[in-house]
Amino acid sequence: MTFLDHLGELRTRLIRCLWAIGICAGIACYFSPQLFHWLMVPVLSALPENARKLHPTAVMEKFTVYLKVGLYGGIFLASPAILYQLWKFIAPALYQKEKKLVFPFVATGTVFFLGGAIFCYYIVLPAALDYLIGVGSFEDSSWIEPWLSMGDQLSFVLALELAFGFIFEMPLIITALAMFGLVDGTWLAKNRRYAILANTIAAAIITPTGDPLNLAIMAVPMCLMYEVGIWGARIFGKPKITVAPG
Repeated sequence: MTFLDHLGELRTRLIRCLWAIGICAGIACYFSPQLFHWLMVPVLSALPENARKLHPTAVMEKFTVYLKVGLYGGIFLASPAILYQLWKFIAPALYQKEKKLVFPFVATGTVFFLGGAIFCYYIVLPAALDYLIGVGSFEDSSWIEPWLSMGDQLSFVLALELAFGFIFEMPLIITALAMFGLVDGTWLAKNRRYAILANTIAAAIITPTGDPLNLAIMAVPMCLMYEVGIWGARIFGKPKITVAPG
């Protein structure tokens, strides 16, 4: 395929991804109020009992919040279709036997993405919110009452959900790079220490708090996903491509 052919193929795959997201977003929008309430459960649980409410701060905020919930819900629902289109785009560069791995690729990618989001919802969000909302609780804060807006809390939750969804895709990305011969398991294992350092720095940047607990909650899964990626590279990878000197 020529460069323009690749661009045409990429355009086709992107359009199909947008169609899938649009259809799934239409379905998710119908359940936006229920989905929004479910997403806000960790936020409400971290608030004092007498202040477990969220507030719209603008006339259009409630509408835009539900619309945003529907859009992101569509992305999550369409994740298998998005991964399938990604696979179809890179498949021409693979051997025939590797092209048959489309179902494991899509299934594994979907499980990892949703697994990251679920891990964030049940583990990361409660710990982060308890810390953030509880800051200064040892002081006399009887004159301070939390007053949280709907839009800000939704943006905070969705940002973390998507971040962990992509973090848990790390094994799939590493395995795909190994299938192209760009990395191999031996090289990845040899450079493990640098990966741990990079993951810790990335976790420190991404994490919403600065305490060691929440940093570890984000950094440890990233390092574990790297280890899973090493095994994927060893099982499915090609020999690493080397460039001859000169």
